[in-house]
Amino acid sequence: APAKAKTIPSKGNNMELSSDSEVEEGSWEMEEDEDGRSEEMVDDYGASSSEEKELLPIEKAALKQKSDRGGLDEDNSEEEEEVVEEAVEEASRQKMGQKEEESPDLQLNLDIDEQFKLPTNEQIEREDILFISEPPDLHIIHQRIKGNIEVLQDFVVKREEGHTRQEYLALLRRDMAAYYSYSDFLLTKLMDIFPLPELINFLEANEVPRPVTIRTNTLKTRRRDLAQALINRGVNLDPLGKWSKTGLVIYDSSVPIGATPEYLAGHYMLQGASSLLPVMALAPQENERILDMCCAPGGKTSYLAQLMKNTGMILANDSNAERLRSVVGNLHRLGVTNAVVSNCDGRQFPKVLGGFDRVLLDAPCSGTGIISKDPAVKTNKDEKDILRCAHLQKELILSAIDSVNAASETGGYVVYCTCSVMVEENEWVVDYALKKRNVCLVATGLDFGKEGFTRFKDRRFHPSLKSTRRFYPHTHNMDGFFIAKFKKFSNAIPQAQKDEEPAVKAATPSAVPNTVMEPQPKKKKLEGSKVDKEQQLPQPALKKRHLLQTQRRPLKA
Repeated sequence: APAKAKTIPSKGNNMELSSDSEVEEGSWEMEEDEDGRSEEMVDDYGASSSEEKELLPIEKAALKQKSDRGGLDEDNSEEEEEVVEEAVEEASRQKMGQKEEESPDLQLNLDIDEQFKLPTNEQIEREDILFISEPPDLHIIHQRIKGNIEVLQDFVVKREEGHTRQEYLALLRRDMAAYYSYSDFLLTKLMDIFPLPELINFLEANEVPRPVTIRTNTLKTRRRDLAQALINRGVNLDPLGKWSKTGLVIYDSSVPIGATPEYLAGHYMLQGASSLLPVMALAPQENERILDMCCAPGGKTSYLAQLMKNTGMILANDSNAERLRSVVGNLHRLGVTNAVVSNCDGRQFPKVLGGFDRVLLDAPCSGTGIISKDPAVKTNKDEKDILRCAHLQKELILSAIDSVNAASETGGYVVYCTCSVMVEENEWVVDYALKKRNVCLVATGLDFGKEGFTRFKDRRFHPSLKSTRRFYPHTHNMDGFFIAKFKKFSNAIPQAQKDEEPAVKAATPSAVPNTVMEPQPKKKKLEGSKVDKEQQLPQPALKKRHLLQTQRRPLKA
């Protein structure tokens, strides 16, 4: 008689996305039996595939031979089983013999239960030579990384005599760079940010794509109605989490999720879970004037309009005219009617328009939080790129603060966010803004996420940076993100900062292409003019020149 049928758990219903690091269970779940198992799928062959004993190829061949011969008595069956066992033992002995014949130089710390020993310089040089002609043995490198981390976590007890901690860290950096394909610069930066066990989790999470998430457009539909329509089309989904009232996470779909009739009708927007958080932190109110300083491709702008119920005014600005095409298309598709699209340099925006109730600044960054989407970040970023981004972000954040009205009855808030995990682009920029403008940090209103750094290496930041929030792929199953919320309490710019750094005036209009700038008034006296040149001449030459001008005859008409 066939064995009792076992059920296969449905895909995706055990994922969570919350402060515990995954997507929470949704409200659409399959009915379960008394044993807690889903009845969605049953093995047609009468037994769960997990109960099948995995056989070696040689065992499968022997069993096939036995079934082909058929009609064997019990004695012959026992003899066949003995033959199979002997064949399996012989195969395992051959496999062990092959391992023993391998070069001892490549057998580096395969057993992490034994005491980890650093490879010699000769072994490392030999590996470097081999890496040129053939790819490295990732299994050996992975085992060596594990052993190295175990030693570093209990260095006093497990370290090898005569070797310093720096030697272990240098080997670990080299091995992780080879195993995960990172540059030495970026890996060094990440080692400064994360403890070693957490760093491994971060690197591993970057190798896996984040779940596909969509945001329901409540200007046109409700989340429950949208979910039912997509389920009818063969989409497996769940609510994003308790923290979001509009998000849905997509596990799999039998139709392209970006080409359904519901998508084309503007019922939802493909949007990462982390990009919902800055808009929630800004908390826009109806009938407010809001500036989205770097708006492309329009996901946050449309979410702002959705929360404002198409009231008030949103100025969607971006310095890249090409990217504004997608903004206009998405706003039309989603039914947004309270947005104005502009193409200006964000650093010059206070000269164009000011007095906003709230400002959202999703600043350009190095993208170290979205490596799963763009693996090229692993190797194409260096120190100059990070500092260049940080300098631009400092200019933009001062411009954003100058664009908001501190006297607003309902607002006076600025939200700064990046998709980077670098401290230079996050806490350093926020601490800089606190020193240069009359602002203070307030709570973001997000009840999950890790606190920002108040100290990093030899740097000390303002204690209020604890109210900022960091989100990581290995902790929250979303792209790496940083969010800070400012409250402006005075429109006056500190006098000392005016003299030292005129933040907005220092920006050059030519630095950003496709930018619409106001014409500059003509100067009455230009540098290097005729009057300036005369003042530079010696006194005798100047008198002689005036004498010649008085003796010159006037031209006839």
